[in-house]
Amino acid sequence: MKIEEIYDFLNELSPFELQEKWDNSGLLIGEMSREVSKIVLSLDIDEALLDESEEGVLFIVHHPLIFGGLTALDFSRYPAKLIERMIRKRQSLIAMHTNFDQTHLNRYVFEKVLGFEVTKQEAFFCKAEGEWSSEDLLGHIRARLGLSFVKVVAPKEKIRSITLTTGAGASLIDSVESDCFLTGDIKYHDAMKAEAQNLMLVEIGHYESERFFAEVLFEELKVLPLLAIISNSKNPFKM
Repeated sequence: MKIEEIYDFLNELSPFELQEKWDNSGLLIGEMSREVSKIVLSLDIDEALLDESEEGVLFIVHHPLIFGGLTALDFSRYPAKLIERMIRKRQSLIAMHTNFDQTHLNRYVFEKVLGFEVTKQEAFFCKAEGEWSSEDLLGHIRARLGLSFVKVVAPKEKIRSITLTTGAGASLIDSVESDCFLTGDIKYHDAMKAEAQNLMLVEIGHYESERFFAEVLFEELKVLPLLAIISNSKNPFKM
């Protein structure tokens, strides 16, 4: 298939126009007219993934490799070092980031991974209502996400509503209308704000909450006449 055909399929599945203004989803390396016969799905691009990959593959990833105002290509530094290797191997790259969060990933993690029933979904938020104790809820989250511990701000004895945003959602605290907010990449001042607003905040990890991207997209790509495989990048945090 041509990349253009795959891109159009992805755009129907999760429109790229839904991405945030600061995002960089879409075709980042390659050309629309290029033919590909194999897709590799991953959360990110890293060196180990490139070492294992064949020439000419199309990577579809969650996090854009080219991001944050790239102004020079120093091939000794990230991300240019990886971009050079991909170009030499005629590999292509599409990113599906904040658009896929809204259409697929947040709901999948909330329902299929954590086992909550969505009572409301809006943009990056999935919400459930019920009744949980802090101890039961935190134990459940650790078990479902494979976490040895979680960081918690303003714990509550009883929780009657939960909201989730996978990845780094702490900037959305002011819009959360729940007793408890689950997200990753919580900074010190995010925690201070949540405590002042009496919002229970639970750090569930960026990688840990988004590592399901490839398996979600894999199911959608089964209708295409080409090989798609999951070959996820590794969590950069080792301890």
